[in-house]
Amino acid sequence: MLALKALTTFFVVSVATAQPVVVAALGDSLTAGYGLPQEEGFVPVLQGWLSEQGAEVELRNAGVSGDTTAGGLSRVEWTLTEDVDALIVELGGNDMLRGVDPAASRGNLDGILKAAEARDLPVLLVGLAASGNFGPDYKAAFDAMYPELAETYGTLLYPDFFAVLTGREDQAAARRELMQGDGIHPSAEGVRLIVQDIGPRVLELIERVE
Repeated sequence: MLALKALTTFFVVSVATAQPVVVAALGDSLTAGYGLPQEEGFVPVLQGWLSEQGAEVELRNAGVSGDTTAGGLSRVEWTLTEDVDALIVELGGNDMLRGVDPAASRGNLDGILKAAEARDLPVLLVGLAASGNFGPDYKAAFDAMYPELAETYGTLLYPDFFAVLTGREDQAAARRELMQGDGIHPSAEGVRLIVQDIGPRVLELIERVE
């Protein structure tokens, strides 16, 4: 009887003290939720979606508007606090807008993934598709860095943050309804659609946490 009572007490205490998986989202304005009320930004909406799926997770917003891959690399060490269990990396858009050499961007992302690897943290790398403004060679090099780095480090990959929006048949309507006026950042509805599409990959990331 005493043994059963002790076992029951242990079980109750263990459940009560169980901690959610902590996922840091290291990114730029797309992660930070630029131009939207706080509750409609990418991280809060993704947090809500994950909770609806029954995931015990705490998603931390480490997005900084205007940040580049170099800025992400400079922040990664203090972003990865001891309690962080997994990492989402969404960077590169500002590098592309500024015409940063893809080799430099790739090197910065490599440094971020190395930092996560040193902590044995699972990673979801979120890519972007470059515009053709800087020519086909630039676009090819930029687009290739995400899948190649994901393969090198064995990370999960979501190839293009905007894939669910750019894949819509009526692009004029998509830009009008799913993007903000600047044409760069998603609207609240755009964020909701992006979260629904990327959400299953984030669940896979959580499942990789040991």
